[in-house]
Amino acid sequence: MKKISILFLIVGALALVFLIAFGPLFVVNEGEQAVVVRFGKIVAVHTEAGLKWRTPFVDDVITYPKKLMSWDGEPQRIPTKENQFIYVDTTARWRIVDPVKFYESVSSLENAYGRLDDVIDSAVRTVISSNYLREAVRSSDEILKSGQTETFQTGEVENTDSLQNLALTPVQYEKIEKGRRVLSEEMKQIVSSIVPSFGIEVVDILPRQIKYSDELTESVYQRMIKERNQIAQAFRSFGEGKKAEWLGKLENEKRSVLSAAYARSESIKGKADAEASRIYAEAFGRDPAFYEFWKAIESYRKTLPQFNKTLSTDMNYFKYLYSPEGR
Repeated sequence: MKKISILFLIVGALALVFLIAFGPLFVVNEGEQAVVVRFGKIVAVHTEAGLKWRTPFVDDVITYPKKLMSWDGEPQRIPTKENQFIYVDTTARWRIVDPVKFYESVSSLENAYGRLDDVIDSAVRTVISSNYLREAVRSSDEILKSGQTETFQTGEVENTDSLQNLALTPVQYEKIEKGRRVLSEEMKQIVSSIVPSFGIEVVDILPRQIKYSDELTESVYQRMIKERNQIAQAFRSFGEGKKAEWLGKLENEKRSVLSAAYARSESIKGKADAEASRIYAEAFGRDPAFYEFWKAIESYRKTLPQFNKTLSTDMNYFKYLYSPEGR
């Protein structure tokens, strides 16, 4: 008897579990919505959380999330309007707004992600390829108002302002017509014209990363190298100009110093010659005859070695050589 009671308890517990699992009641949790399907046909839709009713063993309950979900696409290599190839990595947020259409068109989240892949990737490619690169990477022209320029370290150099003006590189930005936000909105509009038939609402689409292709990256590097070479040439030209300026100043200063030194030396020489003449005059003035004799000897010393021959010595010039009296 005791064994029979235990058996009845076990059977009752199993029946209760079975009734709970496959019975008429089920729970819709917060953040979920459910469709009740009977033989492939939707007979009820529940979008609010709570305890719900179904026909046991006949109705199937399929639940879907009500919350926002994210969609992450694969980076696409897309040409822009100027035929510059870029890689665009896009993300989006979406949710199920009509569980009936969602069940009838895609049935599962996996299929929904597959449909979103096709629709969003196509919209991104359409919008990016019909706009210039600058429209995809910037959202406004605010940067044009900043007057941003690139400056350089010039060290302790005179006329730094002129050097900066010479090497100043204004960062050139082209004016945009739409901007990144508008492009994102255009993508959303294209997608929003398609996905409502799936019972889906796409909240927003954002290009989260834009990467240059290898060809465009090389082009950017070459342009940067060219700009830096131009700046380097500007610095070299400035340096050559300063060199010529300083060499000119040095040459002028050299000439000025030499001229002043020459003038001073000539003045000193003049004073010395005058002093020497005064001393000579004072010394030789004491004995004019000796002075005349001394000057004649000095003249002989300079001129006679240059004579190859002398035809006559009968002249007053040789009086100190051939006259015993020196007269």
